[in-house]
Order: sequence, then structure tokens, then C-alpha cells
Amino acid sequence: MFEAILHGAILAFGLILPLGVQNVFIFNQGATQLKFLKTLPVIITASICDTFLISLAVLGVSVLVLGSFWLKTILMTAGIIFLIYMGFVIWRSKPASEQQQTNEMLSPKKQIVFAMSVSLLNPHAILDTVGVIGTSSLAYAGAEKLAFACACIVVSWIWFFGLGIAGRLTGKLDKSGRFLTVLNKISAIVMWGTAIYIGSSLLKQF
Repeated sequence: MFEAILHGAILAFGLILPLGVQNVFIFNQGATQLKFLKTLPVIITASICDTFLISLAVLGVSVLVLGSFWLKTILMTAGIIFLIYMGFVIWRSKPASEQQQTNEMLSPKKQIVFAMSVSLLNPHAILDTVGVIGTSSLAYAGAEKLAFACACIVVSWIWFFGLGIAGRLTGKLDKSGRFLTVLNKISAIVMWGTAIYIGSSLLKQF
């Protein structure tokens, strides 16, 4: 049991650690929102989406879904559209000091929609979850498989909350707003880069 938990925790941490659209977006919202509580919609949404994907991967359901050429193509196309749009929104967004005056921060509704898009419409992340976590879970059965899945999910929740807190602390330290301005540009570039990567992968299928 302990081996399954340790395996799941290390595996999940290794997958979630690299810089990606999801991580960048959560950190960005933590830094730009005026209060940590206002970051909770994006953190909780991303955590729930990861819980959903990990559960599907362990159950093997996601393999059947991604096995369909047209479903996979639709998923990739939707992901590209959302990432391009989000890139423009983040690029044009302003740091907290200016947002206090212009009131242009992302609303909870937009946070939830965007968090869902970077979590559920990112084929690269989904394939990682299915290919790595789903495949690794085959080594376990019964209670051990459940423990493995729970460990992956717990690490995901802890990571996203920690990322939001780190972003909030960064936002407090950056009184000038210069760092956040640069962060917004980097976030947008990462999103556009991911969209290009997904687009190139999509074209290779035809």
C-alpha cells in the first residue's frame, strides 16, 4: 500500500512540476488578483479537472475516448482556439496596481472557464496523464490502485494551492507591477507556443 502511495505521489509531482499552460495560468492569477480568496475559483477548478482526468486514466475510460480520431481532433482544435484567445487576454491584462484602477481582473466565471480549458482542452497534458498515470496504475489492483490514484490527486491539489499562494506572495512583493507585466507576456507566449505545438501535432495526423 505504502509503495503505491509513494509511487503515485512521486509520479504526479514529476508530471505537474514542469512549466506548462496550467501552472503559468494559476501562478499568474495568484499574482494578479488582489486577494488570495479571489484566486480560489481557478485553483479549485484546475484541481477538480485534474482529479477527473486522473480518475479516468486509472479507470481506463480516457483511453477509449482518445482512441477516436474525430474526438481527438475536435479536442485538439478546441484547445488551440482557447489557448490563442487566452493568450491575447493575458497579454493585454495589467498588473494588480493598475487593475485596482481599471477593474479589469478576470472574474470568477472567466477564471473557471479558462482553468477548465487549460486543463481539459490541452491534449498534451491529457496524453501525459493517460500515458503515464494510466499505464502506471496497471501495476496495481483493488485498494492499492485506489491508494495510487488518491496519492496522485492529493499531490495535484497541494501543488495548485501552493502555486496560487506563491503567485500571491509574488504579487505583494512586486509593488511596481513590472514583474507581473513581464509574467503576463511570458504566460501569453507559453500559451501561444502550446497552441502551435498542438496545431503541428494535429496536422501530422492528416
